[in-house]
Amino acid sequence: MQQVSSEQIEVLGEVLRDEVNLAVWQRQLPAQISDFASVLLAQGEPLGHSMVLELASPESEPNLSGLVDGYSDLPGQAAFLQDVSWLVSAFACLFDAKRIGLRLRILDQAMCPRFHVDHVPVRLITSYAGVGSEWLAEGVIARRRLGDPTAEPSNVALIERAETGHVLLAKGEKWIGNEGGGLIHRSPQPPAGERRLLLTLDWLA
Repeated sequence: MQQVSSEQIEVLGEVLRDEVNLAVWQRQLPAQISDFASVLLAQGEPLGHSMVLELASPESEPNLSGLVDGYSDLPGQAAFLQDVSWLVSAFACLFDAKRIGLRLRILDQAMCPRFHVDHVPVRLITSYAGVGSEWLAEGVIARRRLGDPTAEPSNVALIERAETGHVLLAKGEKWIGNEGGGLIHRSPQPPAGERRLLLTLDWLA
């Protein structure tokens, strides 16, 4: 399996190829959005929001009411919501998705610290602030040894990491024809005292 990355948004379509299990759009977040994310983290409050978005068509505007409603006084909130809405629409268009599971969370520790595969068709992952997700190229770890801490690479040079703002489309085990080929990845441990604002989208139907 291959992982591909580019600063051009068109790279996201590469995930539709059978031999690709990760496409990374290496985008730079607009300052307005990254500033909002930083100020949101600085509030020191917990955030864990999950919703299922039902879309009549991929062009439908997703209803994100309730997502960060309590932070309308923070500069950049509208731009942030517009960006999330745009990512949802792009995700829906690419996969012709009618139901999308959205999760927006603030994390101060690794959510999934061991390398693993997801049992979903495909997942969009992006960090609006804080460390990005990590993954391994094919063959770095034997799939049968996933979950075994002694099998994980000790050489950090073998671990790939996304930067803040990068958008990842990662295939899981339930993508048709991708059984045994799900992306091997993990949620990194944020540095001491730092937090992470993470958005994930799942293709539900």
